[in-house]
Amino acid sequence: MTLENDTKKALDNPEFLKGIIQTALQEFLEQEMEHHIGALPYERSKKRKDYRNGYKGRTVKTRIGKIDLALPQSRNKTFQSNLFAGYQRSEKAFISCLQEMVIQGVSTRKVSKITEELCGIHFSKSQVSEICKTLDEEVNKWLTRPLVLKYPYVYVDAMYEKIRENHRIESHGVLIAVGVSETGYREILSVEVANTENETNWGDFFSSLRDRGLSEVKLIISDAHKGLKAAIVKYFQGCQWQRCQVHFKKNVMDKVRAKDKGWIKECLNDIFGAPDKTTALGRINQLVFEIEGKYPELADTLEEDTEDAIACLNFPPPHRKRIRSTNGLERLNEEIRRRTRVIRIFPNRSSALRMISSLCMEWSEDWMTGKKYLTMENLEEYLEVESKKKAMAMAS
Repeated sequence: MTLENDTKKALDNPEFLKGIIQTALQEFLEQEMEHHIGALPYERSKKRKDYRNGYKGRTVKTRIGKIDLALPQSRNKTFQSNLFAGYQRSEKAFISCLQEMVIQGVSTRKVSKITEELCGIHFSKSQVSEICKTLDEEVNKWLTRPLVLKYPYVYVDAMYEKIRENHRIESHGVLIAVGVSETGYREILSVEVANTENETNWGDFFSSLRDRGLSEVKLIISDAHKGLKAAIVKYFQGCQWQRCQVHFKKNVMDKVRAKDKGWIKECLNDIFGAPDKTTALGRINQLVFEIEGKYPELADTLEEDTEDAIACLNFPPPHRKRIRSTNGLERLNEEIRRRTRVIRIFPNRSSALRMISSLCMEWSEDWMTGKKYLTMENLEEYLEVESKKKAMAMAS
């Protein structure tokens, strides 16, 4: 029991684990160098390609703390370890953002401290430029990739980040589109940083998506921003629009007195939970009738706008819960904010796009290799049947 307890204590000790990991990583570096130059230390060999030239300190940030390593150097500067290539894109982007702030003199003491904690070493300006160059190429390739699949459902939303521009701190919109493809998997289609969220910028965003191959969109889910709505009508003619039910409900609740919030909210839940559109429209009319005396303006709003919030009822019942709001995209935005909140103010728009796109690339890859978001096999058949029903109803 004493041996088992001692072993457990040793394994629970971070310093003990750091020692093991440090030894293993250092051995990995030594073997890499031996393979690179084609000879052991001091060995004479016809296969030798280069010579050792001392070591350079390198610190790696791990889950159990910083680990100091001695990176072997080659005389002709030809050796490059693969050990440090494992940094995720988002970590490289994070490093580059922080370092740009330090270099440009717009950072705070706190940010500088975070940089040292994250990286473990000081990065020169040339190293930062190289990180940025590599990331920019990778990000640009992802942002301009062809969209070869069909995406029946597309969610769009904007979040805001502070960016230093023209010697001022300005709030810029980050436009994001997420699609559910014909295979049933979610994918982040694009990210763009715009000076503001308006019809022109949303139009450019949608135009770029269409140029890359986005087609056959059946439903776009978003909030009711005027510029966004206008751009949807212009660039996706014939496509249905689902107004986010969460945003819609909040807008309604903000316009009623506290004593009426409970029963009106329950009525809205009944409308959104209706089994079909005909039933939902009947419930809308009933709610309008009940509130028009006390809330005439709200009654008009409900009568005119609620149908946009029940567009999901035109689609298969198993899909409705996930296409009735932008909640999934809002959660993604929160994850992005959790990371960008540390940076606080981006030094420029390129830095913001680099950071946020790198994060989105990783999440998109996780989604596309994980579980299906929706089962899409019967969507076209369902829409065709519903279209025939509507045609028959109109004919009669």
